[in-house]
Amino acid sequence: MTIISSESNEVDKVTVKPRLPKRLIGLMVIYTLSSISGLMAASSLSELSAMLCILTLMMVLAIIGRQKAGLYLLRVYCLLQLLLYSLLPIIMYDPDNLVAGPTTFDFGLFQAVVPDWLIYSVLITLGIVQVWISFNTKVKAWFKPRMNLNIMSS
Repeated sequence: MTIISSESNEVDKVTVKPRLPKRLIGLMVIYTLSSISGLMAASSLSELSAMLCILTLMMVLAIIGRQKAGLYLLRVYCLLQLLLYSLLPIIMYDPDNLVAGPTTFDFGLFQAVVPDWLIYSVLITLGIVQVWISFNTKVKAWFKPRMNLNIMSS
């Protein structure tokens, strides 16, 4: 960005550092908390779920480090989640996977019976919000412009 001073008629070069968008901070907090809870729930680090949690934490580190690979991982991660959420009703209503009875949620002392359509709509809405955040121009401006697919380099 170039600023012209009216007093001295000189051109001052001012570099504007990109800021980490607040919506991306919120998404990274959700990813971090869900990954840590997934690691705590896993019985072994060799399980596929634990490996996906570790990959998610590495993606969060790449986003903090402004790596272009972090942006690509974020976008692919969000699109795959939206695809999985969209296919969830088909997967769940497969006769081999069908479990009789309502879906119940236990939150300590609070227990609620939730219809399946509400669960699917909440998950799909969360997936759409994740895609909106990951393809936003402010989020793209956070990452370094040079092409680097090494998520561990600085």
